[in-house]
Amino acid sequence: MSGERQLPAALDELDRRIINALQGEFPLSEEPYREVADALGIDHQLLLDRLSRMLEERVLTRFGPMFQIERMGGRFVLAALAAPEERFEEVARQVNGFAEVAHNYRREHRLNMWFVLATEQPGDIERVCRRIELETGLPVFAFPKLKEYFVEMRLRA
Repeated sequence: MSGERQLPAALDELDRRIINALQGEFPLSEEPYREVADALGIDHQLLLDRLSRMLEERVLTRFGPMFQIERMGGRFVLAALAAPEERFEEVARQVNGFAEVAHNYRREHRLNMWFVLATEQPGDIERVCRRIELETGLPVFAFPKLKEYFVEMRLRA
């Protein structure tokens, strides 16, 4: 996460087709990328090269499955802290250094840094919050999920 705004990378028509094709279902097979490439009418190495480039250029920030961690015995929690503006980048690096941090966003609010924590064991959330507090010197506010809503969001590239 960076406080600097970056210009979006230019996407060509193939990049857009790849992004649109990879939202939602992904083949469960021995060669899923080959199946996706075949459906797009391109070589599978070209698909892999394009994905690598888009990840490297941060057009895509993550490519992977979404897990229902609670069904596997773990826990998610939305957390926030108030990072002093002069330390925002430093605190972002510290928070993002924790493997349990799924993603992190700057917000226009007193609590200006919001992130999702995911742990394998429900009791580990409090431990990770304490570790982040020790690392940053800032209190972490955890907001546990009270009710779950499923919103399948697909963005057309």
